[in-house]
Amino acid sequence: MPDLLQTARPFLAGGGRIESHGPGGIRLTIPATPAGYADAQLDDTQGLPRARFLWRPPLRLAVRARVDHPAPLGTWGFGFWNDPFAVSIGTGGTARRMLCAPRAVWFFHASPPNAFGFTSGPTCGWRAMAIDSPNIPGGLLTPAALVALALAQLRPLRGPILRYALSRITASEAVLGAGTEEVHDYVIDWEHTSATFSVDGRLVLRAPHPPAAPLGFVAWIDNQFAVARPEAGLRFGVLPTSDPQSLDILSAEITPGAL
Repeated sequence: MPDLLQTARPFLAGGGRIESHGPGGIRLTIPATPAGYADAQLDDTQGLPRARFLWRPPLRLAVRARVDHPAPLGTWGFGFWNDPFAVSIGTGGTARRMLCAPRAVWFFHASPPNAFGFTSGPTCGWRAMAIDSPNIPGGLLTPAALVALALAQLRPLRGPILRYALSRITASEAVLGAGTEEVHDYVIDWEHTSATFSVDGRLVLRAPHPPAAPLGFVAWIDNQFAVARPEAGLRFGVLPTSDPQSLDILSAEITPGAL
């Protein structure tokens, strides 16, 4: 059972930091940030092309975690994703990646004014999520996405473009209760034909169509926001924060193999 807190690598921005916290745990913290972007992230995707990301079903991810703030601004969470917005073309040992459509199996929190979702449910808050999307080659998706982004700024085209883009994504979501300041046990059982999410031993979501492609582990807290709604358009930004915000991960382990 890999101990992700020992094998994953940090990514820090805007004064973000990762420190030891308790016996075997870590604390990811972003400082008070009146302007600019701040992130404290732990992942195992850095330097790898997406085809070499480490994790495929079947497996179990077990995380014991809490946040230190009743309503953190920005986003935070943990689970698996394909790092869809990282674009890097390099040589040698660097990753060769282009833009790709999102895939994820994770617990994800987004504060207002974040407004995005792939089902008819709420567009922000604390959610269990499984997201899959078509396998479109990056060489085709990147220019198409840039054109769509430009056209989506035109009010008459905004709604149709975003409705079409969101309709191409297959997703299952469940809104989770409050109480994230308390320590909880989070489990994702990711199989080929389904993914189940549990909190403190209670099933909260069964997703029938999880992604099958290799994904990477990520845990983070940042001050970003994103809006992707037909009625509101597409925009991204950062939120000013007046206090430090932390995500405590007391343990994080993966058990590969049949469940």
